[in-house]
Amino acid sequence: MKDISCKLLVIGAGPGGYVCAIRAGQLGIDTVIVEASKPGGTCLNIGCIPSKAIIHAAEEYDRIVHLSSGRNSLGISAAKPELDFSQTIAWKDTIVGRLNSGVSSLLKRAKVKMVQGQARFRDGKTVEVATEMGHQIIRAENVVIATGSVPIELPSLPFGGSVISSTEALALSGIPERLVVVGGGYIGLELGTAFAKMGANVTVVEAQARILPQYDAELTKPVAKRLQALGIQVMTGAKAKGLVRSGDALLVEAGDGSEVTLAADKILVTVGRRPVTQGWGLEELVLDMDGPFIRIGERCQTSMRGIYAIGDVTGEPMLAHRAMAQGEMVAEIIAGHRRAWDKRSIPAVCFTDPEIVSVGLMPEDAKKAGTEIRLGHFPFSANGRAMTKLGEDGFVRVTARSDNHLVLGIQAVGHGVSELAAAFGLALEMGARLEDIAGTIHAHPTQGEAFQEAALKALGHELHI
Repeated sequence: MKDISCKLLVIGAGPGGYVCAIRAGQLGIDTVIVEASKPGGTCLNIGCIPSKAIIHAAEEYDRIVHLSSGRNSLGISAAKPELDFSQTIAWKDTIVGRLNSGVSSLLKRAKVKMVQGQARFRDGKTVEVATEMGHQIIRAENVVIATGSVPIELPSLPFGGSVISSTEALALSGIPERLVVVGGGYIGLELGTAFAKMGANVTVVEAQARILPQYDAELTKPVAKRLQALGIQVMTGAKAKGLVRSGDALLVEAGDGSEVTLAADKILVTVGRRPVTQGWGLEELVLDMDGPFIRIGERCQTSMRGIYAIGDVTGEPMLAHRAMAQGEMVAEIIAGHRRAWDKRSIPAVCFTDPEIVSVGLMPEDAKKAGTEIRLGHFPFSANGRAMTKLGEDGFVRVTARSDNHLVLGIQAVGHGVSELAAAFGLALEMGARLEDIAGTIHAHPTQGEAFQEAALKALGHELHI
């Protein structure tokens, strides 16, 4: 095959990679992108998008089940619903397929050349791609490594048979009667909650003292309350030991040291993700590493000139929108633009029930840094729109400096609060002060009013509580 030369080669067509390639193409940069599978990466194909489809289907099913019970305050009754999970999966696959096609079209429109196959570095400027047609050599002035991450496999619970990762969970042919989720982080609780709503008997095993340990206890309390209402058993301070000999149950060491056997049709392991640093020729390069991750500077440059790295392979937070922002920035840097970005404004969303969103510092983080703070907290139980949606369990919280009222962090937990992430992120990106948020007219009745009220509370003149 004829060798290819280009100004930019992107390895990996996940959210970071394809956004980098599209932006580079828009800027007139001769760009090639290599992907071993389908465009869109983990997020589009086996992560963010399909999981949200399953979560939405579960919410709809659970809502009708609740209405069919006859015990609701809305005055609505419905027949008991039936779930054809295979149809749910087919619907999810249709969405993924449409988005795959959309990404491919966007790359083509930006005049980006797509090469499908497994890439491997020969040296810092040369990559060999194993394609169906043979080996393709690509030489590039600049290379962006966007290889992403994969689920972590526990030595005591290797994937296979009844032990599954989130990838297999999103492609099941039916709802398991008994599901054990190992790991009480956001992936495990999002999927565990969805399957519980669709009829599975779910148990969550978490090694740490509480679920969602990356958030503070105030934020996770409404989630824990909802898990209990759904009948999900949560074991904290517990460690998964491995399958029993018959393979149909999980042996767990409980917090008190005793051993418990949990019967399970499927065991979903969600203990984190690891960067993909093997299989593409890392050993042929001289890159500085930060533990398992590729070390990068503030503009995503690695220790080798002309080689950049973005997304999950570069460390936490492993979020698609972080990778996208990095990819766009790198493309513009290669085009000669002066670019930087502020990672403090990256929102994190947990699509549990209720949802959690966080941008910037938690109150305790600000205090540990020695900053005197003002804290504003407004509950959804005092918000009219939340009440009309039966979503009163939750709040919005704003943390700001005491001296100049600069907003340092914003968090919320509640029904549908993921849609407030953009407003929260914008406030931090623009360097908002409490007075800016309090002085912005928020539409009534909306849940966004809780954001304004939290700022007013921090200023000491709240209106509706």
